[in-house]
Amino acid sequence: MKLYSSLGPNPRLVRMFLMEKNIEVERIHLDIITGENRSEEYARKNVMQTTPTLELDDGSLLTESTVICEYLEEVQPEPVLIGSTPLERAETRRWARRIDQEIAIPMTMGFRGGAGRPMFEPRMNVVSPEAAAELSAMSDKHWVWLDGQLGDKDYFCHDRLSLADLVAFCFIKFGGTVGWSLPDGTDNLARFAAMMEERPSAEIWRGEE
Repeated sequence: MKLYSSLGPNPRLVRMFLMEKNIEVERIHLDIITGENRSEEYARKNVMQTTPTLELDDGSLLTESTVICEYLEEVQPEPVLIGSTPLERAETRRWARRIDQEIAIPMTMGFRGGAGRPMFEPRMNVVSPEAAAELSAMSDKHWVWLDGQLGDKDYFCHDRLSLADLVAFCFIKFGGTVGWSLPDGTDNLARFAAMMEERPSAEIWRGEE
């Protein structure tokens, strides 16, 4: 298998998932700063020209980070990162979707329309600076909410590592790469992030690629 990846939280989410699963793949790094993901060649693999893309040995192509993680869980169930029962899988998906929809999406849209505007505006539609500020504030509010949901637990569900934890950690780390930090009132998430930092899979955040 080949993984087309780049900087950013979504490719690194898949890379962490792969490491936690002990799955080795060939990794091809695309420089999104210079627009390698916008090439015609890559567009034939991923019509959205986003990363990551997983190319299977038979040439099949999978895109979208959570979809790729779901596939990997299917082909290699152990260690369990989504769930071993229908109820466990539903719970993990619920938390992963909450974090993605309520936090990650407004956070990334806020960054693209705000601090990241000089890089993103020439290549994609971005929201106005005013809307970006509102989206960033919305995301911060939901981080505080998420902190309360985590409480004194180590993980968001099942009392063990899951896809939901990896999603949360990757967007906390992404924020740190662009000058953001957890808002006040999120001591539980700070503890969670420090714990996750100790996992071997977190090493992918320490390199430039």
